[in-house]
Amino acid sequence: MLASLTATVAFSIDAMLPALPEIAATLSPGDVNRAQLVLTVFVLGMGLGTFFVGPISDAIGRKRTITGGIVIYAAGALAAAWSQSLEMLLIARFVQGIGASGPRIVPMALVRDLYAGREMAKITSFIMMLFILVPALAPTIGGAIAAVFGWRGIFGAFLVFGVLGVLWVNLRQPETLPPERRRPFVPGALLSGAREVLSDRDVRFYTAILALGFGQMFSVLSSSQQLYAAYGVHETFPLWFGAVAILAGTGSVFNARFVMRLGMRRIVRGAYLMQVCLSALMLAALLAGLVTPAGGLLAVFAWNVSVFFIAGLTFGNLNALAMQKMGHLAGMTASVVTALSTVGAVSIAAPVGLLFDGTARPVVIATLICSGLAWALMGRTNDQV
Repeated sequence: MLASLTATVAFSIDAMLPALPEIAATLSPGDVNRAQLVLTVFVLGMGLGTFFVGPISDAIGRKRTITGGIVIYAAGALAAAWSQSLEMLLIARFVQGIGASGPRIVPMALVRDLYAGREMAKITSFIMMLFILVPALAPTIGGAIAAVFGWRGIFGAFLVFGVLGVLWVNLRQPETLPPERRRPFVPGALLSGAREVLSDRDVRFYTAILALGFGQMFSVLSSSQQLYAAYGVHETFPLWFGAVAILAGTGSVFNARFVMRLGMRRIVRGAYLMQVCLSALMLAALLAGLVTPAGGLLAVFAWNVSVFFIAGLTFGNLNALAMQKMGHLAGMTASVVTALSTVGAVSIAAPVGLLFDGTARPVVIATLICSGLAWALMGRTNDQV
């Protein structure tokens, strides 16, 4: 169920993809690319919310923090459903993102309460597998809801998810942070905790690598609906995107199976090197005119699978590596790492999405740069795990 809470975030992003054309036609007919901000603003709100949700969970416990986050998430969904302008919708999505930081971040701290090192990476890989597999169904579900109730109906589904999440957390999930291990939520404690986390060189490096990894994934995600439409499969986009997610989910399965044997750093570095090679080949094919809207759909699909496959290989490991030495500050570390990496990712994805030109070139270039930098930074980390 922890994986389901984390997957709520993925559903909140991917279920919106089929509705972007309708949102653009309704609220932003003059600039259809602005509809992508519905995705990036949600992620930005989530990133900023994580600055606080981890320390709050260190102070009041994991269960109450998750519950509070879900309540804010549901309130944002309700406001979004009633929005009459794009600006109001973006504000509501920002609030919804802040609330989503609870079920997104606190499960990581909860897992760290119980596990560490490669064991944590193995558990986190299963959570990330569901996070990546959710897109297999989310666009189809979102498209079906939008076809019957319009794009506003999707936010009703988010509201239902919120109610179910609150019920499960309060009825079934035991608290993993006893009162004697809690830290007060006061400015002095927050500053000292954040200083301790950020003073660790490897934590800083892993946070930057996560920002690059999320940045390339969100860049592809935010442009995916327009990209597949440009390649002639607008009506069947949810099926193509679902196939991407199902195939890419094997990355998390592979990592969970082999991380104990190969180690986290080796898998992450090899994964980003593979992404560099695949993106370089894809860019060369695009520039040579071999991948066109008339006949390049399968190439785009295969490259898209690779981006999400790499996410499955890397995200669980990078989170475990960042939190390896910070068990006494699990909530704070989860907040700092995720907040900074998410805000960094949005800073990458937002301009890339707005640069969409009807081809895969912008996202392929962004992915090549991000994965190249991530591979280089992994070479400068010190942990031999």
